[in-house]
Amino acid sequence: MPTSRRALAGGALSMHVAYFLAISCLGYGLLGVLKVREPGAAPRRIDRFFTAVSAATVSSMSTVEMEVFSNGQLVVLTVLMLLGGEVFVSLVGLASKWSKLRSDAMDRSQRVESHGDVALADIDGGDVENPTSSGEEAASRRRPMDADTLRHNAVRALFYIVLAIFAVVHVVGAVAVAAYVLASPGARRTLGDKSLNTWTFAVFTTVSTFSNCGFMPTNENMVVFKRDAPLQLLLVPQVLAGNTLFAPLLAACVWAAAAATRREELVEMAREGGRAAAAGYAHLMPARRCWMLAATVAAFVAVLMALVCGMEWGGALQGMSPWEKVVNALFLAVNARHTGESTVDLSILAPAILVLFVLMM
Repeated sequence: MPTSRRALAGGALSMHVAYFLAISCLGYGLLGVLKVREPGAAPRRIDRFFTAVSAATVSSMSTVEMEVFSNGQLVVLTVLMLLGGEVFVSLVGLASKWSKLRSDAMDRSQRVESHGDVALADIDGGDVENPTSSGEEAASRRRPMDADTLRHNAVRALFYIVLAIFAVVHVVGAVAVAAYVLASPGARRTLGDKSLNTWTFAVFTTVSTFSNCGFMPTNENMVVFKRDAPLQLLLVPQVLAGNTLFAPLLAACVWAAAAATRREELVEMAREGGRAAAAGYAHLMPARRCWMLAATVAAFVAVLMALVCGMEWGGALQGMSPWEKVVNALFLAVNARHTGESTVDLSILAPAILVLFVLMM
């Protein structure tokens, strides 16, 4: 690896570590400042720090029960998961790359203007006329943009597309979850019994699900919602969109934007993933790889779902209607490969299913 590449990699790693340390420490401090629900049940400092780091790194490990935290503390954990999610971190990387490319473009522009002034002075001094200059300028405007400009515009366009996906998924997801809770007496009663605010629950759940963290503001995770099949179906697309199906979703959005605008940078990105134009954004893949990835995800989920139904129909899924059993099996199959949210107690699952879960993870 050349020296410059090593320095770049080292700098990026240092910034990455500093970023997560900063948000983890900030979260730890805010969790300590805000009061818990019951003063006598306040977590220890190490537990608060562990929970903050777990939320920031979206690992969803916790040494305290989630219902200990107050509404304000749940908001802090929501922000930590939002800032630590892979899509948001990649968005920060795109913003940094865009800023650097814009700075480089401004430097090149200044150098070109400086050389242009010198050349113009030489032409004026020699009294040389150039009747074709206006024609050449018009032709240059019709030429394809150079590689540097194309890369800058591609990164800028990609930043806005990823930002739009990020915003739409969270807004639509939170509104949909809140609407279901408000429309469902059972779900509304469950949150009421746990003194959880509907919108806090909706936003927290959406952020945790899309970031593939797996935290839930309830002690039992999703077990208390095992009979709420519509809620599970609302969360499944969020799980997939925030993980393995993000690349196909991004490719589809890039293709749609290119078809609608015909902008050169978007057309280039839509063509075979546009790796050169997008400066190596890892989540932007060629169409063929996206189709293969989507087919693989569908196959794995279908196999795992069928095995869960076959082995747990009269076991962990007993007491539910056939429709609820199928939806719960789908939810377990999807989350086994992603967030880790669960609607059943994993300890009662058959050992073969647990082994399969391990392999899928």
